[in-house]
Amino acid sequence: MDPALPLHPLRAPSLWTACGVGLFALGRALRGPAGPAAATLAMREQVRTAAGVSLSYLLAGEAGAARLILVHGAPGCATSWADYLVDPPADAEVVALDRPGFGDSGPEAALPRLADQAAAVQALMPSDARRVVLVGHSLGGAVAARVSADLPERVSALVLLAAALDPSLETIHPMQHLGAWAPVRAMLPRVLRNTNAELMMLRSELEALAQDLPRITARVLIVHGTRDDLVPVANVRYMQSRLMSARCVRTTLLEGRNHFLPWNSQAEVRRAMRQALSSEEGPAC
Repeated sequence: MDPALPLHPLRAPSLWTACGVGLFALGRALRGPAGPAAATLAMREQVRTAAGVSLSYLLAGEAGAARLILVHGAPGCATSWADYLVDPPADAEVVALDRPGFGDSGPEAALPRLADQAAAVQALMPSDARRVVLVGHSLGGAVAARVSADLPERVSALVLLAAALDPSLETIHPMQHLGAWAPVRAMLPRVLRNTNAELMMLRSELEALAQDLPRITARVLIVHGTRDDLVPVANVRYMQSRLMSARCVRTTLLEGRNHFLPWNSQAEVRRAMRQALSSEEGPAC
């Protein structure tokens, strides 16, 4: 047993989880990036995936360097990573996508299967032999893990920030069923409607992913707050037990931090990015 993990990790009350997600989707929860989204306007690009999905993304950093792909959670969008695009890590080409169903990406409806979300990330991976590092926050961690399991030879490092991977910790509140009811769903804003669709399918998607996690061979850096009320810290022990084929697994627990690590723990997140981007000849993790 890892002594750094709480013996009785916090489990968020279902009502708070449902309400917290909704409030964040409406922009009323904890603040996002310090830098304005307008600072990323010139970085906006677009591509169509093999499946015909119109994918919008932001591109910054050093062209031709190792590609760092930032994957937001549910809800979220590419500009959630504005601080890391305006001031990108050194020696990296940084890409942040609007996941399908969010931001400026299509389609209008949700694509709640992790395979569909992973296909969008794969569309942004370079065609040459450059190293690829994936950074996933919250549900974006599950998407990044899906990519890493599907293409283990292409992903050199995986950073999991407050990542949701343990299916046993996923619950559905009755309010979510109400939100999925057609008359109510039609009244919800797209971001909240699609977030709910993803979260309602997440448990079954994580159960399917579980059998493939041992295929991940990348270096893995886990960063999680001990006071995360949306994605319990108990996810960490699950990840540590399932990522047995990873080149190495390094875990950083942030005492007293909550779910919003990309914005309230930038120093620690940037440190994990630097470690993930380090040369293969450097430290193991």
